[in-house]
Amino acid sequence: MNVTLSIDDDVLREARRRAETLGTSVNQLVRDYLEQFVGKRDPAADAEELTRLSLLAKGDRKGWKFNRDEIHERKF
Repeated sequence: MNVTLSIDDDVLREARRRAETLGTSVNQLVRDYLEQFVGKRDPAADAEELTRLSLLAKGDRKGWKFNRDEIHERKF
């Protein structure tokens, strides 16, 4: 079934940009959200998607590890 939505141009532009970064489309994101909303998501598929996205991540912490004191340090 096709559905027509009214979405602000700036919001849609940013959503498309973010979807592209994730290797998907706004259409797929909306479908996924609605499936999750009505409880029709497959936990195994969700885990597989998380694995896929983590493999796409380009992060590099260069050996840095979280330090409890640094995390809670307040900088004013």
